[in-house]
Amino acid sequence: MKEGGHKEGGHPRIIIRRKSGGHGSHHGGAWKIALADFMTTLMALFLVLWVIATATPEQLRGLADYFSTPLAQAVAGGDRDTASDSAIPGGGPDHVYNEGERANIHLQPQPRPSEQRRRLRHLRDNIMAAVQANKQLRDVRDQLRFEMTPEGLRIQMVDSDRRPMFELGSDKLEPYMRDLLRAMVPFLNELPNQLSIYGYTDNRPFQNGNNGYGNWELSAARANASRRELVADGLDGGKLLTVTGVADRIPLAGAKPSDPANRRIELLVLTTKAAQRITDGAPLPLQQDGQADDELPDVGDPVPAANRAALVAPALKLKQGK
Repeated sequence: MKEGGHKEGGHPRIIIRRKSGGHGSHHGGAWKIALADFMTTLMALFLVLWVIATATPEQLRGLADYFSTPLAQAVAGGDRDTASDSAIPGGGPDHVYNEGERANIHLQPQPRPSEQRRRLRHLRDNIMAAVQANKQLRDVRDQLRFEMTPEGLRIQMVDSDRRPMFELGSDKLEPYMRDLLRAMVPFLNELPNQLSIYGYTDNRPFQNGNNGYGNWELSAARANASRRELVADGLDGGKLLTVTGVADRIPLAGAKPSDPANRRIELLVLTTKAAQRITDGAPLPLQQDGQADDELPDVGDPVPAANRAALVAPALKLKQGK
């Protein structure tokens, strides 16, 4: 090739240069996408902060319950003692269930604490509505008490001098007590929760006792009579976990030991954890320190003993005899 950009033979070399991108090209727009993502994140953060600032304490506890569930339990479908610590299920030929859990695959996932409280509130409302709608039961509605405890919903049917739930010194139920238990059965069967039944007496000595028969035996007999009536009225017998007589050892909150209100039957609709504790052999506290029935606040809030009597809703206060 010769100088001057000519080939041999006299033919010129033609060089064409093309610019790419044009004059209007810029230096990239990735920063705009990053800025948009950042602004969206800030907006979401401000929305979350605003919601938390305006939420009620109960809503905050429900939110905490939601996020306190371990990821492994959420993926596995419930709180299982044999579940792996890993968030990825597995451990056997079936990667969804660990070994030894195949027999339990029919069990539903355990509800969250907030969901259990909602169900118990609904149970209370249904029972109160059924009692209000029944003309024969309206006279005993003042002898019903509902309390939320860490163990579940406590339903108490208390005596009065004017209207006892049992015949004096006997485990024979009065007709209105039978009607009251019968009215509860459909609503108790709607829930998967298990039940415990407790019988209580006042501290008056048992007058007609023979061969050592006293308040211990009477309270246990009345609790068992209530169990028989519930089952006869259609309650699923498998839901009953314990039937216990407590005698006069735990008076009703705010009542004197001799008060007729201490003669009562208690149905405790158990939470899942409380039922598991009983199954494992751990005792449940029976002291009357639950929350008042109307609001049914979140479980776990301590109640001073001096304030327990004031927690009872006016619509359900016991009409105590003199």
